[in-house]
Parts: sequence; C-alpha cells; structure tokens
Amino acid sequence: MKKLLLTTLLFAFAIIVFAQDQTTFILVRHAEKANDGTRNPPLNEEGKTRSANLAEMLANQEVTALYSTPFKRTQETLQPIAEMKNLEVQDYDPYAKGEWLATLAKKNPGGTVVISGHSNTIPTLANALLGNETFSQFDESDYSNLIIIVTNEVGKGTLVRLKF
Repeated sequence: MKKLLLTTLLFAFAIIVFAQDQTTFILVRHAEKANDGTRNPPLNEEGKTRSANLAEMLANQEVTALYSTPFKRTQETLQPIAEMKNLEVQDYDPYAKGEWLATLAKKNPGGTVVISGHSNTIPTLANALLGNETFSQFDESDYSNLIIIVTNEVGKGTLVRLKF
C-alpha cells in the first residue's frame, strides 16, 4: 500500500510540475495476460489487480481520452479507468506514431491521454513523443512500466518513468 501511495504522489507531482497547457501522455503496457493458448487472451487475475491499481492511481487525474490496441488484454487494462471516468476505450493502430500522436496532443491540450499497448509498441510511442531512442522493447515478463510524457509538441516531451 505504501508503494502505491508513493507512486501516486510522484505521479501527481509530475503532472502538476510539467502539465500547464501541455498534453500528458500516460503509456502503459497491458497488464499480465492469461495463458489460454489463443492470440488474443484476456487478463489473468494478477493483470486485473494491476489494472485496478492503475485506475486507483488515476482516480484524481482528469483523464480526457483512453486508447488501446484492438486486443482484449490492452482494452481490459484500461477498462477500470473507463468505468471510473465514464469514458470509452478507443482503438488505435499499434504502429501509429508521429502524426497520430500530434493529433492527440492538439485534441487534448492540458488533458491526459492514457494509451495501452504492448512490449514492442509502447516504447516506440514513447520514443516518438520524446524525439529520441530512450526505450527499447520491454522484456516479455515486465508489466510494471508506467511512462508519463508531457509535451505540446511531439518529439519534445519531458519524461517521468515509474514502476507500478
């Protein structure tokens, strides 16, 4: 519980310090998935707990948009936030980058956009927002990365990286 409280406080501090009229992007890899033998598995119990913790962390944050790839695990990762904030999880192309991110920034000035993706797509989006190759593909067993990037121009973002 102390870890969640500390992470939430750090998250809130990052948003307050950096985010005036800039767009805040919260990038998260989907939570732990079930091993059901399919190409589109849902979250397992650990993943459901992680997604609920993410929603709890964002309870006091004004979230303006939610995006996930069209897979159960990414959509389910954001579902608790969607229910809490009365928002719809919108699909996006997992290989979208610069132009799509610029459109999101323009549509959500001063807002917070949460994007759920995969071990290979979230680092790519983060790198596009930052304008450099900070991240490489996440390890398949790592579900704990929470990347917060605040920017008003794609390619010139400010990074806060947390583990949750």
